[in-house]
Amino acid sequence: MDAELRELYQQVILDHNKSPRNFRVIEQPSNSSEGYNPLCGDKINLYLTIEDEIVKDISFQGSGCAISKASASLMSSIIKGKTIEETKKIFEKFQEMITGRLDENSDLESLGKLTVLEGVKEFPARVKCAGLAWHTLINAINKKKEPVTTE
Repeated sequence: MDAELRELYQQVILDHNKSPRNFRVIEQPSNSSEGYNPLCGDKINLYLTIEDEIVKDISFQGSGCAISKASASLMSSIIKGKTIEETKKIFEKFQEMITGRLDENSDLESLGKLTVLEGVKEFPARVKCAGLAWHTLINAINKKKEPVTTE
């Protein structure tokens, strides 16, 4: 990745950290879940409104590092309006990307702005930061009550 592209990616991450999208509480969500990363202290509460297998609304609250918050913000922007099936496919592809398991012929463009987090694969501790919101999302979709932890 060239320096100019890396700088752009850093700017997007910092923007989503400073001004996270969908950073609020949905008053009566159909689904919700909590997530915690004890390694760096990231905490997230995720709220969903799912109707007819479609994510009609999604929001989050919490605190954490720039990567964790940016990942949750980007996720919420991309997932809103998607079906549960589409959401799970995006989750799988995102996980493969951040863990470095993505096939080199795979279409990264389908992940849109999420590709700004591709660089975390070089930093194993940051993979947990980027993935926390996503695992919390899957927990919420599956209506699991126990909090997600990265440990």
